[in-house]
Amino acid sequence: MPKDVSRTHRVAEQIQRELAELIQLELKDPRVGMITVTGVEVTSDYSHAKVFFSLLGDQERLQQALTGLNSAAGYLRSQVAHRMKLRIMPALHFVHDTSIEQGMRLDKLISEAVAEDARHPVDE
Repeated sequence: MPKDVSRTHRVAEQIQRELAELIQLELKDPRVGMITVTGVEVTSDYSHAKVFFSLLGDQERLQQALTGLNSAAGYLRSQVAHRMKLRIMPALHFVHDTSIEQGMRLDKLISEAVAEDARHPVDE
C-alpha cells in the first residue's frame, strides 16, 4: 500500500510541474493569463486529477481563467500524457485554491490586531 501512495504522490508532482510549464509557455488562451499551479491530487486509480491553481484578481477574472482552463483541459491532458508517457492519464479538473487569499486576509487581520494593541497599552 505505501508503495502506491508514494507513486501516486510522485505522479501528482510530475503532473504539477508539466502543467505549470505548459500553461506558462504553450497555452495561448488570453483568459488564463498568469496563474500558479499550487498542487495536484490524483486518485489512486489515476482516473482523475484535481489541479489546484491560484491567481490574483476579482471573481470575474477567476471565472474567465477557469473557463479557459476547462476549455484547454483536453489539450493539456494530451500534452502531459505525451511528456510523461503514462498508460493512464487522469482527466484534469481545475479547482481554484483560495489558500493564498486566505493567508493574505489573515495576515492583514493579525497586523491590524497588533496595531490596535500597540495603540492601547495594557497597564500593569
